[in-house]
Order: sequence, then structure tokens, then C-alpha cells
Amino acid sequence: MRRAPLPADSLDAADRAILNAFQAGFPVVSRPFAEAGAALGLSEDELVTRIARLREVGAVTRFGPFFDAEAMGGAFCLCAMEVPADRFDTVVTLVNALPEVAHNYERAHRLNLWFVLATERPEAIDSAADRIERETGLKVLRFPKEREFFIGFRVAV
Repeated sequence: MRRAPLPADSLDAADRAILNAFQAGFPVVSRPFAEAGAALGLSEDELVTRIARLREVGAVTRFGPFFDAEAMGGAFCLCAMEVPADRFDTVVTLVNALPEVAHNYERAHRLNLWFVLATERPEAIDSAADRIERETGLKVLRFPKEREFFIGFRVAV
């Protein structure tokens, strides 16, 4: 897990264009990397290599589909924990091991570990959070969604 900002020269214009383009979706075709690459002026192989590099340097933590659990009868919940600094890596490893954890991130705040739980059934949110509490001995604060916002993330090219 990356904890420091990337150096300013880590991403070139093509990397930034990839990050921006993928926020809008990814082609569902027989050769998606070829089609996505062509739209960006890159070969299929170059796009795959760049995505792997973006993951290696920590610019991208995950590459894959995002499913709307609520639309399929499940649930999402934003959660936070106050994790002692000397236990942070251990707790992150435990949290990341759970299939219900969609993603997580560290914050410079008393509540320093934030993550999203995504479950197949709404009642499974509490089960997953309770399991994290048992395994870590730390309280999981739950912030259920009251209203949905769609935000975009764009990097300057």
C-alpha cells in the first residue's frame, strides 16, 4: 500500500490519459485492451504494460470492474477505524483479507483506516464489521450511505 504521494514525474501524459479514460468505463469486447489502447493512441501490449506499471508504482491500487452491490440486492457501507501506528500494517492485512472489503485507504487523522464493505445481503454488513472487530480487537465505525453522489477523478494531462 502506497503511503506517500508519487513523485511529480512518475506519470507521463499517456499515463494520465489512461487514468482519465478509465474513469468513464472500459470496453466490453473480445479485445478490450486493444480497443482501449487504440482510443488512446497506444498498442494493446503498451496499454497492458502501462496498467501493470501504474499498479506497481501505486498510482492504481486495483484494476477491475466495479459492481453496484445495492442494485443486485446487496449493500455498501463506509467504515473507519482508529488503528495504532505500530499495528497498522497488521490490521490492514487482516482487513484486506476479507472478500467483503472493496477497497481501503489510510488517512492522517485519528480515524486513520477507512474502507468500504460490499456485501451480497444488507445484513451481512454487520457480520463483516463484527468479524473485523473480533480479529483486530478494534472498533469498526459504520457510516451507512444516506445519499449517493457520483464524483469523477481526473488528473491533468
